[in-house]
Amino acid sequence: MLRLAGSYTVARMLERDDFTKRYKANQPIAIHEFLYPLLQGYDSVALKSDVELGGTDQKFNLLMGRELQKQAGQSPQCVLTMPLLEGLDGVNKMSKSLGNYIGVAEPANTIFSKIMSISDELMWRYIELLSFETLKTIADWKHSVEQGVNPRDIKVRFAQEIVERFYSRQDAEIALEDFVNRSRGGIPDEVPEVSLSIQGDSIGVAQLLKQANLVASTSEAFRAIEQGGIKLDGEKVVDKALALNKGVAVVAQVGKRKFARITIN
Repeated sequence: MLRLAGSYTVARMLERDDFTKRYKANQPIAIHEFLYPLLQGYDSVALKSDVELGGTDQKFNLLMGRELQKQAGQSPQCVLTMPLLEGLDGVNKMSKSLGNYIGVAEPANTIFSKIMSISDELMWRYIELLSFETLKTIADWKHSVEQGVNPRDIKVRFAQEIVERFYSRQDAEIALEDFVNRSRGGIPDEVPEVSLSIQGDSIGVAQLLKQANLVASTSEAFRAIEQGGIKLDGEKVVDKALALNKGVAVVAQVGKRKFARITIN
C-alpha cells in the first residue's frame, strides 16, 4: 500500500475534476479518497489489462491504470469510455442506490413497464445507447414521430427488444399483454401470494398493505389512498378506515406495478 501510495503525487491526484472543485472551494478531501483511483488503477496492473471500458465519469481512474502500468513496465491499456445513462428520473445517472434503475435480472414485465414509464424525450436517449437497431432505423423512428406517430408505439417496440434480449420473444409478448392489461385496470396473471395471520377479527387496509410489504408504513398507505393509488380486487379504495375480515382473500394493488394476492388468516 505504501509503495502504491508513493507512485502518484497529490498534485496529480488533484487533477481529477471533482477533487479540483472541492479543493478550490475549500471543501475537505479525505486521504482514503485518494486510495480508490489508485486501487482501481492497480487492477489494470494485476490483470495486465489491454483494454478497460468504463463510463465517462471513470476517465481519471482509467487513466490512472495506464500510468501505473507504465511504472510497472507494462504496455499502457487502451481506454474506452461510454456515455452515462440517465435513470428513470431523467436526472441522475442510473443507480441502484438511487432506485432509478432497470435491473437486468428483474421480471420481464417489470423491465417492460419501467421502460414504458420513461418520458417520451428520455426514450430517445435510451434507444440510442441501448438498442441494437441501426442509426438509420432510429432516425426513421424519430421522423415518424415528427409526422404524428405516437411515441408510445416506438417505446413499446424498444421495450420488447430489451425484454427479448434478456428473456425471449415469447416473454416480450407476454410482458406487452400484461402491460396493456394493467393500463386498462386489469390484474396481472402472476401475482405474489401473501398469507397474513392477524390477532383480531379484522385488519385495517393500511396495516394490511404494510404487513404485505406493499408499502413501507401506514402513513404511506394513507397518502396513497388519498391520491387514488390503492385498489382491492380492481376497485379503488377511498375509505382510510376500511377494514377486512379474517378469512378474506383479496388482490391488493399499490400504484401501477405493486400487486399481491393476500389471504387473511
